[in-house]
Amino acid sequence: MPELTFNTYGKTGVRVTQVLRDGEKHSVVELSVDILLQGHLLESYTAADNSKILPTDTMKNTVYVVARQHPIVSIETFAAQLATHHLDRLPHVDRVSIQIEQRPWDRIGDHAAAFLQRGTESSTVQLTAAREQHIARSGFRGLEILKTAQSGFSGFLQDEYTTLPETSDRLLGTVLDADWCYSEAVPDYNRKRDVIRALLLKCFAEHHSLSVQHTLYAMGEYVLSREPKLCDIHLRMPNKHRLLFDLSRFGLDNPNQLFVPVDEPSGYIEATLRSK
Repeated sequence: MPELTFNTYGKTGVRVTQVLRDGEKHSVVELSVDILLQGHLLESYTAADNSKILPTDTMKNTVYVVARQHPIVSIETFAAQLATHHLDRLPHVDRVSIQIEQRPWDRIGDHAAAFLQRGTESSTVQLTAAREQHIARSGFRGLEILKTAQSGFSGFLQDEYTTLPETSDRLLGTVLDADWCYSEAVPDYNRKRDVIRALLLKCFAEHHSLSVQHTLYAMGEYVLSREPKLCDIHLRMPNKHRLLFDLSRFGLDNPNQLFVPVDEPSGYIEATLRSK
């Protein structure tokens, strides 16, 4: 009989929208939740013993029940509540992994109950919980940003297949994913996410970029130097190319004004910086 070296199961893609009402003024929280369990479940695979299998449909229902009992003030807090719920009720489960992605809804002007969604950006948390320890990584995904100045790329390795010209003036576009780990609990995770996001954007805007790697490191270093409660920060910055369009065939020049956005293929740059 083969050895089962790893197993996990759960429910993914549980979508929930919660409307929080403070008189006439409302706010909207919209999440997608994944719940995965690990523990003493060998017999469910090898002997068709379902006595320790909590149905994934129950996990789905639990998301709504816990949200009703505890209004969602932050995805970090909600993830911890879901993890504690399962660990308290399932003694054979050693570890619970909660992944939550939040799509922000912004108020339309000063309207109390009308909202708009800001593109593809979402807030995230990945929480791994055991009875003795919770480890959470907060972050966001899908923040599309662009620099039209102070960006170049030169001095790179070249061989017989290299066609990319060196330049001191190029567009730098990326879709930023960021996540980080706190060394201790913070009183307001939502505010702290906004602060870290603002620091990343400030550095991206002001940094004179000589490569995506160069700017990624500067952004991570900038955040860690100003946020001492962070253990580390992990950044993904695919290089979303915008190619200069050739107008010479029409008898026109193109002084870095007109570009063709290209989704694929794209460069891919990823790194983690840790506080010393």
